[in-house]
Amino acid sequence: MRQTTRRLVLAGGLALPAVVRAQTGALPQGVVRILVGFPPGGGTDVMGRAIVEKLRQRGNLRNVIIENKPGASGTVACEALKNATPDGTTILFAPSASTVQPVWTFRRLPFDPRTDFAAVTLTGTLQTALVLSMHCPAKSFQEYVAWVKEDPKRGSFGTTALGSGTHFFGLMLGEVFGMPMEPVGYRGAAPLISDLTAGHILSGTGGLSDFWSYHQSNTLRVILTSGPRRASAAPDIPCLADLGQADRATIGFYGFFAPARTPPAIVSALNAELAAATRDTEVTAQLSGLGLEVETSTPEGFQTLVAREIERWRPIIEKSGFKVD
Repeated sequence: MRQTTRRLVLAGGLALPAVVRAQTGALPQGVVRILVGFPPGGGTDVMGRAIVEKLRQRGNLRNVIIENKPGASGTVACEALKNATPDGTTILFAPSASTVQPVWTFRRLPFDPRTDFAAVTLTGTLQTALVLSMHCPAKSFQEYVAWVKEDPKRGSFGTTALGSGTHFFGLMLGEVFGMPMEPVGYRGAAPLISDLTAGHILSGTGGLSDFWSYHQSNTLRVILTSGPRRASAAPDIPCLADLGQADRATIGFYGFFAPARTPPAIVSALNAELAAATRDTEVTAQLSGLGLEVETSTPEGFQTLVAREIERWRPIIEKSGFKVD
């Protein structure tokens, strides 16, 4: 689903800049908060800040800030968005881990992204990664499987969000490759990375963007990604398809949301501004360097994607029986 914010062919010789001015005029005034459901320093936060900095430079949304609201696999920020005034001054930047899987994993989820959110734009897609601490003796996925099988206690893995695709990726690896995998929940990537670096836990799962810079600096070791093909940012890292498990492959997404009942003109203006900032050459390079496959969309296209992914994950999660109280 490539960017569908189209170059309009306008009747009567109306110039394109007039359309741009109309879209810009619908942007919210005053301070615009972009909610991030994870602590500073993790992949979600870093990507959000890269886009926000470009928004400021563009000048159409100058007074825009990141507001971190970590907790409950990113759903604390999602609930805050639901309760925000629908005037475009509060936006959510979130992964599918916070907006898709929780629909089926929480017994009492205080929001429904299909009815309580207005999708604004997709930002890109992302593979989940299995990462090892440098204190772990395994150097590859095959070595990791053998190492865990030697001692079932070694199967504890940290996950950036319980009840998310990163959590289920770890459990699926255990099922397929015969390893006793046991998830340990963290409040986002930053605390998990801290424990991995210190050797307090020896393996973990999260978005490739959370770990890729640490892999490149030889601080952590990414050994596997979840997709049907190798990630563009990590062509040397094997993916599930390389292991003969293409039917198990999964890819998550990141995107922006506004509260439901936000006026369509504001959603459209936010879509144009956020998509333009994301597609900026410098920002795209930053996001791609973190492992994100940059891709923007129309609001309607993104809303359809969210609904489709929610239904795709239903049987997987129901089969697992996992619930968050």
